[in-house]
Amino acid sequence: MSPTAELLLGVIAVAVAVMAIVQVGAIVAGLRVARRVEKIANDLETGVKPLIANLTSVSSEAARAANMAAVQVERFDRMLSDLTTRLDQTLNAAHQFVRGPAREGMALMAGVKAAVSALQGMREATRRRAATRAATFEEEEESLFIG
Repeated sequence: MSPTAELLLGVIAVAVAVMAIVQVGAIVAGLRVARRVEKIANDLETGVKPLIANLTSVSSEAARAANMAAVQVERFDRMLSDLTTRLDQTLNAAHQFVRGPAREGMALMAGVKAAVSALQGMREATRRRAATRAATFEEEEESLFIG
């Protein structure tokens, strides 16, 4: 073999050795990066799992609270509806109770008014008669008076 061929063969061998060292270095660096990524992923997973568990718990509690609120609103609606129905029934019963006796009371009051009016009329008539008699009596006395 010629010396140039040997020199080129040596250069090729050195180049292959350098490439092998670079590839081994790249593999080692890749493994280190992979370990770091795995560690970060594990840290993230251990940090996120409780967060996800808390979010799940909070969302289930929120759903339960919303359900309870809906049930309470329905109960309040039913209670308010029952209350208005009962109030309407009570007012109707009170109206019926008051309307009948009120008519009778109004009629009784009208009768009492008429009776009082009649008594006042009789009293005035009696006063007029008494006044008329007194006037007549005075006229008779004056006519009997000789003076």
